[in-house]
Amino acid sequence: MMIEVLKSKIHCARVTEANLNYMGSITVDEDLLDAANMIAGEKVHIVDNNNGERFETYIIKGERGSGKICLNGAAARKVQPGDIVIIMSYAMMDFEDAKSFKPSLVFPDPQTNSLV
Repeated sequence: MMIEVLKSKIHCARVTEANLNYMGSITVDEDLLDAANMIAGEKVHIVDNNNGERFETYIIKGERGSGKICLNGAAARKVQPGDIVIIMSYAMMDFEDAKSFKPSLVFPDPQTNSLV
């Protein structure tokens, strides 16, 4: 049996921008992507801790070391710069393998989005 489990999480990052005029997605600092074992184009689930919004989009690689977390396109209407978000991705795996799988968890500095 295959089940879907948490693969990666960037926990409590601060939204730095919301760009309505870009074609969808979330731009994430490449340092955070590497630390969380995420890649450009990967589907992610976003949870906004400030307003309760929950939605899905895909990743665009942001400039390394920039701390950038930018919601683009329609998703820009669901957040405000300064909001705290959780960015999660999931993977399908065998039930038995899932029992011992350890997701990549990243806890950036909530002010700068840098790795601590």
